Amino acid sequence: MKNWTIANLIDQLGGTWVAGDLSRTVDHPAQPEQASSTSILFAESEPTLAVALAARPGLIVIPRGIVPSAPFAATAIVACDQPRLWFARAAQLLRSLLPVEGIHPAAVVATDARIAEEVTIGPCAVIGSGVQIGAHTRIEAGTVLQPGVTVGAECHLFPRVVVYSGTTLGDRVIVHAGAVLGADGFGYVRDRQTGRYTQFPQQGKLVIEDDVEIGANTTIDRGALDVTRIGRGVKLDNLVHIGHNCTIGEDVVMASLCGVSGSSVIGDGAILAGQVGVGDHVRIGPGVILGGQAGVLSGKTVTTTGTVLWGTPVRPLRQYLRELATLTRLARKAPRSTEE
Repeated sequence: MKNWTIANLIDQLGGTWVAGDLSRTVDHPAQPEQASSTSILFAESEPTLAVALAARPGLIVIPRGIVPSAPFAATAIVACDQPRLWFARAAQLLRSLLPVEGIHPAAVVATDARIAEEVTIGPCAVIGSGVQIGAHTRIEAGTVLQPGVTVGAECHLFPRVVVYSGTTLGDRVIVHAGAVLGADGFGYVRDRQTGRYTQFPQQGKLVIEDDVEIGANTTIDRGALDVTRIGRGVKLDNLVHIGHNCTIGEDVVMASLCGVSGSSVIGDGAILAGQVGVGDHVRIGPGVILGGQAGVLSGKTVTTTGTVLWGTPVRPLRQYLRELATLTRLARKAPRSTEE
């Protein structure tokens, strides 16, 4: 971990000094049970502030408007609009950078690959012909970058990531273990006479913009003839699948086991909870929230914002719950089968 003074953190992240010594240093985030004199804690209410103060950390971040009744002299306090966000950003600043280890002797790197300065490439990684890797990027053991792949600066690809040709990653992209980026999409044409399937050409590209994080064993297909695009700041959980020709807007969040079928568009800031299923050629508007296991049928457009959508096909949660309650009442009134 790095050591930062509280004054430095305020300069970097904003916030208002409330109490304590601005020159003291802190070096790690914590929760109250594990806090020490160099820890950062956050509190979002008066009860949680009392718990945090009792732990005597180096710094507590609180919401504006809360006044600590009796802060300990050893604890500094900073007020801001979003303590949880301030805490998370401080944790990133305090995180120690991994050492630059260069290219491992067991890595296979094409002679025409363009590797920037301070790049780490782990054992058994394979870097294909024409690959470009930006400065301060880390490629872990067993990762494969096929010919022509571009990876930006300050990226981190964990072990066993596979990136197919035709894929471009922006800066500060994190890809967790086992992810597969740019594979062929699931596109076939059926012969009506014989019933046999022929693959539709899968020769498009995959573009992943800056600051995207991709979870373990997540898969994203290349475009068929065009581009699959993952917008800036998208966060994908483990075991998510995105089909070919999809466009995912900026700051979209998808929880584990979501599946998005081909040629669908998801607008900026949408939230998909776990196990959401999206059919092909769907349009989901900006800011839409889909609850767990919700389903959007192929070709549909969903633009409702301000409420959670649920069920299959999706509808507002309150409507879904009313329908469920009605169905339950009808089931109770129905005569029982003699087989029960």
